Parts: sequence; C-alpha cells; structure tokens
Amino acid sequence: MSDPENTPAPQSEQDSSSPPPAQDQPLAAAAKLGPAAVSFSIWPPTQRTRDAVITRLIETLSSPSVLSKRYGTMSPDEASASARQIEDEAFSVAASSAASDNDGIEILQVYSKEISKRMLDTVKAKSTAASAAVDNGTPASDAAPPPAADGDSAAVAESET
Repeated sequence: MSDPENTPAPQSEQDSSSPPPAQDQPLAAAAKLGPAAVSFSIWPPTQRTRDAVITRLIETLSSPSVLSKRYGTMSPDEASASARQIEDEAFSVAASSAASDNDGIEILQVYSKEISKRMLDTVKAKSTAASAAVDNGTPASDAAPPPAADGDSAAVAESET
C-alpha cells in the first residue's frame, strides 16, 4: 500500500508553491507597468533599417539569384544606384500613404510592396533594353523599322531613303 506522506502532491499544489519560470518574469513585469509602458513603432523605419534594405537590394540585383537567372545581374555600381532609387521612391510612396492611414503595419506593407514592384520593374526594363541591344548587335534606337506591308509602297520608298 502507498504511504500518504510519500505520495507526490497533485500538480495544482506544486504550481502554487514553486516560482514561475524565468521566461515569464518579463511578461509579468510588463503587465505590472501597464500597456502604456510597452510601446514600439514600426513606421517610419530607422535609417539603419533603410540602409539594410538598400544593402539587400544591391545584393539581390548584383549577384546570382532566381531573379538574375531570368533578368540578368547588374554591376555593383548600377545595382547600388538602382537600389537607392528604389528604396527612396518606395519610402516616399509609403510615407505619403501614412498621412491618410495611421496603421504602421499597413504602411510597412505598402513600403514592402513598392520595393518589390520597383525592383521587378527595374530588372525587367534593364533586361528589355539589354535584349534589344543584343538583337542584331545594335541599340534599339538604331534598329531598322519593321518591313512595310506589300500595299504600302510609300512606306517602302521612305524607308529606303
């Protein structure tokens, strides 16, 4: 038979006598201070965060990646200039939306989406310009106009001059 003195106490009695784990102590301290004491802002990002975004954009634009497999890479100097412009424009768009919307998370989403959209537009434009320059070895502006239709002799005569 079991001895009542050696029987472990039920779980609920053990919890009330033992101190809470160390990881719960910061939460308890924050609860004592009240909700006003714990405050953070995610918009606008710090300059350090903006610089980190630019650095990551430069890395993405100038090194091999899924994006570069499709659109090619940029030189580090070209990527740096593009990254700064992309981030600055995205920040401006997001900041202008901040005037109408006070929710930092939504503004941060606008900023993130603008960066993604502008980065994709930049690499697509560079890829299109590069492929146009590669076609026939001439820049797109020097390429010959498309052949005229058979019935358009004026266009044929004009293109031959």
